Amino acid sequence: MKVCSTCNRESQDYVEFRCPKCGKTRIVRCENCRKTAKPYKCEECGFEGP
Repeated sequence: MKVCSTCNRESQDYVEFRCPKCGKTRIVRCENCRKTAKPYKCEECGFEGP
């Protein structure tokens, strides 16, 4: 299980990817946050995405 970067909850159903801007941080998105398009923020460069 991983912790969602948006809601900080543990999830088994998630997507993990590198920040689209800096490529340094790994962003984890749970199914609920993806479906509701809740924003996330890269801790390294501050990039915000849906």
